[in-house]
Amino acid sequence: MEPHRSLESLARELAALPPSLGPVRLIGIDGHAGSGKSTFAGRLAEALGDAPVLHLDDVATHGELFDWERRLRAQVLEPLAAGRPAHWAPYDWVERRFGPARVLEPAPVLLVEGVGAGRRALRPHLARLLWMETPRAQSWGRGRDRDGRELSDFWDGWERAELAHFSNDPSRPFADTLVRQSGTGYEWSSGADAASGTPASVTEGDELPRA
Repeated sequence: MEPHRSLESLARELAALPPSLGPVRLIGIDGHAGSGKSTFAGRLAEALGDAPVLHLDDVATHGELFDWERRLRAQVLEPLAAGRPAHWAPYDWVERRFGPARVLEPAPVLLVEGVGAGRRALRPHLARLLWMETPRAQSWGRGRDRDGRELSDFWDGWERAELAHFSNDPSRPFADTLVRQSGTGYEWSSGADAASGTPASVTEGDELPRA
């Protein structure tokens, strides 16, 4: 494996994988809340030619922080597996209700990012599982700083729920690729290197945001 490769090379690697959900290569990006999943997914999507991204924050609700599996399966996974567009309704965290339905086409590559993207119910449908290798305490600290004191009570409940989720259904042991943030971009490792935690590739770019 080459010691230095760009994010574009990772994108080419993912695009060359066999389809995993009908015609779709479903790529999961998991990690603790605040670990940088959304930012990384956005940059990877751009490298993939503006691949669509499904944010699990839009799938979860106040009452179903992690109990969204059946809804995701019915609204997204089953249609895409059949090669049909998926119709799903994102959750509005301010209004506490589902918003207008959106359409998700069966694109060649679809990124699904969020806590729980690598859960056992989704893994059979993933072409690759990426894990953001940011320590839990650091990730949660970022999230709390980002959201401010007004969401402190929410974060208290979230942390308990996330601990319970990963205790029952861990994702990191099943990750194919570990992704780390650095001052110049991202380091990532796959295969045997991921299992050993050895960075194999570096993406150079601008300084990353802390959120």
